[in-house]
Amino acid sequence: MKKIVMTGGGTAGHVTPNIALMPSLRQEGFEISYIGSYDGIEKGLIEAQNVPYYGISSGKLRRYFDPKNFSDPFKVIKGFFQARKLLKKLKPDILFSKGGFVSVPVVLAAKTRHIPVIIHESDLTPGLANKLAIPAATKVCCNFPETLKYLPEGKAVLTGSPIRRELLTGNRLAALDFCHFTADKPVLLIIGGSIGSVFINNAVRGSLDQLLEQFQVIHLCGKGNLDPELEHRQGYAQYEYISDNLADLFAAADLVISRAGANSICELLALHKPNILIPLSAKASRGDQILNARSFESQGFSYVIEEESLTPQVLFDAIREVSEHRASYIHAMEQSGQMDAVDTIMHLIQEIV
Repeated sequence: MKKIVMTGGGTAGHVTPNIALMPSLRQEGFEISYIGSYDGIEKGLIEAQNVPYYGISSGKLRRYFDPKNFSDPFKVIKGFFQARKLLKKLKPDILFSKGGFVSVPVVLAAKTRHIPVIIHESDLTPGLANKLAIPAATKVCCNFPETLKYLPEGKAVLTGSPIRRELLTGNRLAALDFCHFTADKPVLLIIGGSIGSVFINNAVRGSLDQLLEQFQVIHLCGKGNLDPELEHRQGYAQYEYISDNLADLFAAADLVISRAGANSICELLALHKPNILIPLSAKASRGDQILNARSFESQGFSYVIEEESLTPQVLFDAIREVSEHRASYIHAMEQSGQMDAVDTIMHLIQEIV
């Protein structure tokens, strides 16, 4: 049996593309194992897939001063030797890394064991963890045409992002029933991320009266961000987070408002959903979401609002604009050819193995 070890963690975005590949890997006869941090978000997500999970020591590599910068390198070194020992035991034919800081010692350990490595970089410019890991990689997959210039020639492959198959099979009527909506009014879906966004939540609720005149609104507002006063508002359904019914909510959505994380926007592209992207501000990140959003905007896939300029009225005007031109957004996405990366990446894995 062919064996593959997968790694990546820290956020769900460093795990869900790995999960999206697992059904195809199993179908092709691969035995899958996973190496992540002791107690990161990846642990629960992977164990739910019935995949053997191995935790190692992990430290964050920061671009800014923090007292932990003095201790975390030792955690990374410890993780390297743990990963090296695990790889000797598991004997994989290939390692697939989705990034995040836990992946760095695993990729470096794989190189010392002469195990070929495929890395997937989601964002337009490589993050620090992948920058450190890329020299040890056999191939580097990416989502954006603009990313190719940041990657070593001969290693870079434009694949897009692996999409969970279940997202493509949602049931619109099931979602309408779940949200207690009617079938005669369009649906607006707002996704602010797992922890939500105060900026987006305030803009949505500030324009809710106007929105509900034209739309039914599904609002994924993040943990602890439900508004009790709006709990029974007709045509408005708010949830902290949705997992099992997400495919159905996508199927019901006529327009989506979202952050601009690479995996999230690639899902919108695969589903051909007209969308408004509100990228995380550069003040709160390295600015990767802004670059992602602008790339999608330039390709005609998305309408972009900078967080700093977001107000209820700006949001409402953008929704009206995208609604009026939704056919052109759908056409651009249909012509992109970037439906799903699973088959492309699987071919790459098979070729290397």
